[in-house]
Amino acid sequence: MSTVIAFIVIFGALVFFHELGHFIFAKRAGILCREFAIGMGPKVFTHRKGETTYTIRLLPIGGFVRMAGEDPESVEIKPGYRIGLLFDNENHVNKIIINNKEKFPNCRIVEVEYADIEKDLVIKGFPEDDSESMQTFSVNPSAVIVENGVESQIAPIDRQFGSKTLPQRFLAIFAGPAMNFVLAFFIFILIALLQGVPSNEPQLGAITPDGAAKSAGLQKGDIVQSINGSEISSWSDVVEIIQKNPNKKLDFSIIRNGKESVIQVTPLEKTVEGKKIGIIGVYSPVEKSPFQAVKYGFTETYFWTKQIFVMLGNLVTGQFSIDALSGPVGIYNSTAEVAKSGIYYLMKWAGILSINLGIMNLLPIPALDGGRLMFFAVEAVRGKPIDRQKEGMVHFIGFALLMLLMLVVTWNDIQRFFL
Repeated sequence: MSTVIAFIVIFGALVFFHELGHFIFAKRAGILCREFAIGMGPKVFTHRKGETTYTIRLLPIGGFVRMAGEDPESVEIKPGYRIGLLFDNENHVNKIIINNKEKFPNCRIVEVEYADIEKDLVIKGFPEDDSESMQTFSVNPSAVIVENGVESQIAPIDRQFGSKTLPQRFLAIFAGPAMNFVLAFFIFILIALLQGVPSNEPQLGAITPDGAAKSAGLQKGDIVQSINGSEISSWSDVVEIIQKNPNKKLDFSIIRNGKESVIQVTPLEKTVEGKKIGIIGVYSPVEKSPFQAVKYGFTETYFWTKQIFVMLGNLVTGQFSIDALSGPVGIYNSTAEVAKSGIYYLMKWAGILSINLGIMNLLPIPALDGGRLMFFAVEAVRGKPIDRQKEGMVHFIGFALLMLLMLVVTWNDIQRFFL
């Protein structure tokens, strides 16, 4: 059960911050965001605040921000429609009722002759109470359409995604993956603040209760001057000598509380990757400081970004098989294994996953953020956008191929872990 909770919390956080990046920069650009969703499939939680509906959906496999002009659910009001109109204090239409008009006894019924709720914001038609003359009704830019009891705010052209400048659209899409890198950076900073940053000073860190260091009498904080007469200047020197001398007595010259002493330690033998090394059961020293924590955040984020790109390169060149890829099932299984090692390892795993999500979304693959950014690059070169229907078809095909890949990867995960 704890693994399920850990998986949901980690995956939910990664998706939340990814979509939050899209949401913040879309709102800054003045784009109407109809829905902020975590998960896919049927809604299990809904809350409306302002002009946005916040939802949690059943399947924890992603999320989305539904922006005006990008969603296919906009209602078109055609000539001949009989609609109901409600007005605000300035006599502007603030509610357009498409059906079930009997639930709004105060609405004014109008047979539509012409309607433009994107540019001109007007509705022209013949009211039932004055059928001989056509009237023009001004529409409030924040008016809502009511269909089947569900309200949706209209989207004037200046609130739609496609009406914004190229830099504004670019930032609204790029901010999602970028937020995953920001999240990873702060996760690594938090780990460093709580756990400390590994230091290369020749000083002993935490001592394990069942190791050779504990048995010999070494203590946390002991400063190592030399080992078997060899001068020590860094933690790397300590590790190197210990690993090279399994089952051999070593004389540690240390300073404790300002006093120098010599303690004899015999490293235990351990086989790692087919090689026999010595260990004494002591961790590296750690340093806790805000500066070191920020530095650690940068270095870890850079390191894992580089590692993931290396693995992608191996996949492209055939050095890395597609069978080794993992989907949600594989990530869940890995999360269960990492969780056994403790909260800090789980936090680090979340940071790595966040970087991975950011990189995957930046790949120039249709249906992903990187695919959309690729179309923006083409638009910048051409000086005009690509036809929306053609772009939509490319994204649709890309999405279908991604779903196929997801099925293949998930089946491989199931075979690997359960069959």
